[in-house]
Amino acid sequence: MGYTLNMEALYLSLGLLFCYMCVAFAISLIRKDNGTADIAYGWGFALLAWTTYLLGTQSVIGFIVSILATVWALRLSLRIFLRSRGKPEDFRYAKWRLEWGSTFLLRSFFQVYMLQGAVIFFVALPVTLLNLYGGEVGLGTIGMVGLSLWIIGFFFETVGDAQLGRFMRDPANKGHVMSKGLWKYTRHPNYFGEALMWAALALVAYDTLTLTTGMPLALIPFISPILITFLLLKVSGVPLLEARFAGNPEWEAYKSRTSMFLPLPPRHV
Repeated sequence: MGYTLNMEALYLSLGLLFCYMCVAFAISLIRKDNGTADIAYGWGFALLAWTTYLLGTQSVIGFIVSILATVWALRLSLRIFLRSRGKPEDFRYAKWRLEWGSTFLLRSFFQVYMLQGAVIFFVALPVTLLNLYGGEVGLGTIGMVGLSLWIIGFFFETVGDAQLGRFMRDPANKGHVMSKGLWKYTRHPNYFGEALMWAALALVAYDTLTLTTGMPLALIPFISPILITFLLLKVSGVPLLEARFAGNPEWEAYKSRTSMFLPLPPRHV
């Protein structure tokens, strides 16, 4: 099965992403807030999606997937912006600012912004590869399953975030643990939804790329859900959040009866 690697488009997309993260870094220096990286994160996906779409085959399925990625990305960036507006720098970045001392600028550039850019590139692989190599083909059963799973994942992330937001805005809930709605079935419905959405887009990309390129390129999109799930479960998501509640009796009781990630019926303890 013949196809040509569009390396020029890939290099241009990477160059634009690099410039974008450099601009985000410069803005963070003006704002004196490395939380700028979190706001820029989602917009980086939108930039990469539409750059590769315009430089690629411009297929219908590529357009649909780019729209889905953009909806997810912009909702995430807007939510983070509204949540952090008028507040001090996130506790993680404030801690690093103190710990890094004189190496703060250099380490911020590489360990926050360039690392964030690398994550964007690898997580966005389903969209990037589908846009560049997908071509105009029909969507098969696997692709349809992928689109259905994306809707489910988007539901878990958006509804989970909305439920948590309402809970936190109620002064009566201060100091308590959110355990209702979707949070009754998983301690992190938003993280589950995010991982499911990228797994879904990987399925869509796989379905298309098997027809236009064959193996092994069609398998590369699965790097995306593997990476994002690993980061959420082992690095920047679950561990950091759950460490803040460790030792809280209400949290420990909630933890003992509620699935960490996959939505499951509460355990009876």
